[in-house]
Amino acid sequence: MIISISGLSGSGKNTLGKELSEKLGLRLVSPTFKDLAEKEGISLIEFQKKAEKDPDIDRKFDEYLKEEAEKGDCIFTTWLSPWIVDADLRVNVFAPFEVRAERLAERDGISVEEAKKHIKERDDENRERWKKLYKVDIYDTSIFDVCLSSARFKPDELAEIVENISKKVK
Repeated sequence: MIISISGLSGSGKNTLGKELSEKLGLRLVSPTFKDLAEKEGISLIEFQKKAEKDPDIDRKFDEYLKEEAEKGDCIFTTWLSPWIVDADLRVNVFAPFEVRAERLAERDGISVEEAKKHIKERDDENRERWKKLYKVDIYDTSIFDVCLSSARFKPDELAEIVENISKKVK
């Protein structure tokens, strides 16, 4: 079983992925641009700007996802995995902008206003880059089997919902 979880910045995709991975005993594949930016010693926004100029960054990242999918059973928690890998279940996690900003501010130790600016910039830049590179609109949820609110449900409740749905998919 391959489950792909996607969502915008601060939506809760990684939190859900961790919960679900533990619950189902599936390995978690959760690479991020944030990790790559840290390795290069630059900010996430700087790394995204670099990726805008060099499409090979996205392509290498996506090849890695495909390689991981070939290994079988796993849970992906990346923005584009629903479009990149052949998942058995595609899940979109969403939350209102304000909620996402509060989460990001708390997680990264920044003000809510800074978080709002960061989220807006990151979401918009990713959307435009991937529309140009892949013809994919990350705001279009039609590819997903289920869309769940992480503002309404707690992480363990979301994991239980996805677990129940995954039983129907097998």
